[in-house]
Amino acid sequence: MSQHQQSTAKPSNTIDECPVPVKTRSKVKIFVWKSAGIFCVGLAILGAMLPILPTTVFLIMATGCFAKSSPSMQRKLLNNKTFGPLIHEWQQHRSIPRKAKRVALLMIILSVVWSGYLLQDIMLTLLVVALVIGPFVFLWRLPVSK
Repeated sequence: MSQHQQSTAKPSNTIDECPVPVKTRSKVKIFVWKSAGIFCVGLAILGAMLPILPTTVFLIMATGCFAKSSPSMQRKLLNNKTFGPLIHEWQQHRSIPRKAKRVALLMIILSVVWSGYLLQDIMLTLLVVALVIGPFVFLWRLPVSK
């Protein structure tokens, strides 16, 4: 490839970038995405301290929200020494830490059991089970990061 072809080649978007520039989006959508991202980061911080909340899932959601609203906040999250490696692991290998996987699966099971206890109706309990089967299987099949 000649030097001219290399310089005119358009760089491809990385998995971190949203293909739509922030400038072309409405201010309301940007505000909603940014607020959702901040909320998810807050839940991730709580999840780091409390064993009942998964951290990685909320960080992945926050990264996606920031990709659509604030590239600078997304960069800050990706460069964070505590949370950045978790997000990069997901983006590169589609894997999550063993602890995060166990906590997420356990929370799904406990939620179904608690819902069944509160609902006390077999049909509604089966509906809850049917709704969580997909996410449970998805999490179960995810590889564990090293």
